[in-house]
Amino acid sequence: MAKVLIIGCGGVASVAIHKCCQNSEVFEEICIASRTKSKCDALKEKLEGTTKTKITTRQVDADKVDELIALINDVKPDLVMNIALPYQDLTIMDACLACGVNYMDTANYEPEDLNDPEWRARYEKRCEEAGFSAYFDYSYQWDYREKFEKAGLTALLGSGFDPGVTQAYCAYAQKHLFDQIDTIDILDCNGGDHGYPFATNFNPEINLREVSAPGSYWENGHWVEIPAMSIKREYDFDQVGHKDMYLLHHEEIESLAQTIPGVQRIRFFMTFGQSYLTHMKCLENVGMLSTEPMMFEGHEIVPIQFLKALLPDPATLGPRTVGKTNIGCIFTGKKDGKEKTAYIYNVCDHQECYKEVGSQAISYTTGVPAMIGAMMLLTGKWNKPGVYTVEEFDPDPYMEALNKWGLPWQINDNPVLVD
Repeated sequence: MAKVLIIGCGGVASVAIHKCCQNSEVFEEICIASRTKSKCDALKEKLEGTTKTKITTRQVDADKVDELIALINDVKPDLVMNIALPYQDLTIMDACLACGVNYMDTANYEPEDLNDPEWRARYEKRCEEAGFSAYFDYSYQWDYREKFEKAGLTALLGSGFDPGVTQAYCAYAQKHLFDQIDTIDILDCNGGDHGYPFATNFNPEINLREVSAPGSYWENGHWVEIPAMSIKREYDFDQVGHKDMYLLHHEEIESLAQTIPGVQRIRFFMTFGQSYLTHMKCLENVGMLSTEPMMFEGHEIVPIQFLKALLPDPATLGPRTVGKTNIGCIFTGKKDGKEKTAYIYNVCDHQECYKEVGSQAISYTTGVPAMIGAMMLLTGKWNKPGVYTVEEFDPDPYMEALNKWGLPWQINDNPVLVD
């Protein structure tokens, strides 16, 4: 039915590619492109003979618009799935516009170079005006709205789990469960154990920058920013148990604050074990989380990138990770004039994910929605020119696909609320 160009071949991309190959009726042909073509070739070899999907591979530097344009014009895909790094969102969007191809990704843009003067000036202005200091935000990609509208193209932002599925949960709750949503608490619990003293479940550079940044939440029409990891709660998660969770800044709050009318508060919590926090604080204290280049024995290095090279590759964690994840949204609000609560969530088993696609559940819960978001665009279920986040489309076909393709969801109508 369709040809797709998938840029990226890491842990999340591998899951998305596996799921595309399970869905050959929609994904008739895929081209996997990465800076390291050998990784693409190895995945192609693994999947060929197990799927009707035709697989090709290419090499590309996604930082270079000219290379991307040449690749897209050669492959001629119906959609570009960006499952590379968020640093590359804008170059890939530029290439899609130049070639007249729809676009999607799993995480919003953030810069690799935090010292770029042009970016720094805009960032400091946004911090002052908006009230939060995270390095990532939607504004750079929202700037493309008019360009995509005029080109008659669709750009779908953040079709992972959070962001992505959590926003679909919000749209579903707004459409079916509530007349008015007052509060949203997004809870991301990973109850898995990989056995390492310290490792991250997705790209270490992105993960550690996110976790070590100040937290923030939306309340009564404005942002409230707090010191990193300063708000802690304990929650009893279905099939996982009691876990400590901490309030973080997260990108979907920014879009939900605009798309859920009248919402009074939106917060995001993620669970962490004490060992992870102790290691992270130590690394931060000695400067290993720094993004500032420095000279070491005549070579320029970036500490957090060097740390990334030392840590276990998240793509290798699958065989040794046991336990489950529980990710979802707790809502409070009103229905038919009465107070109402609901918790929409998914539970995912690390070992079951590994048996199916050779990956742990963190990559699985992001890679599956990447395939589903692409399927929504390719089948025309989601089709309107412009730049959109998941909750701006009809949630029903997306939610139905989650149940079919490996991320079944359930609703608790009487959840324990987070104070």
